[in-house]
Amino acid sequence: MSRARREEGAGVVLVIGFFVVIVLLVAVVVDASAAYLARQRLTALADSAAIAAADGVQGEQVYERGLPEPGAGARIRVDPQAARAYVGAHLAASGAAARHPGLSWSVRTDGDAIVIELRAPFELPLGVPGVADSTVVGRSSAVVVLD
Repeated sequence: MSRARREEGAGVVLVIGFFVVIVLLVAVVVDASAAYLARQRLTALADSAAIAAADGVQGEQVYERGLPEPGAGARIRVDPQAARAYVGAHLAASGAAARHPGLSWSVRTDGDAIVIELRAPFELPLGVPGVADSTVVGRSSAVVVLD
């Protein structure tokens, strides 16, 4: 049997192997891009919620308790319940739950800072074998400063 005859199907196997590798690479790139964009959307939503909470808390503090002592960059203490209420109101008004089914959120205050974390389930568009769907997280924070 000649050497050419023994290697007759090797090219087909090589082409099929390269095709599988290329398809997997495309799936990984598409899934990674979709996950990145989902995280960016949640982070933007967390940013807007943090700003809404900071604005609400700042206005509430000023109008109900008055201005703190004069000074550049006077900071006020953030009420955790008020911050949570403003974040919840912002997320409800923006329709976040409809755009991100399964959305959960947490608000933490640290003195004059409001820290928000949003979590939403994420389904991979193409689903690479061996990689399960996961959760996407967006975080943001805002500081309440009175000038």
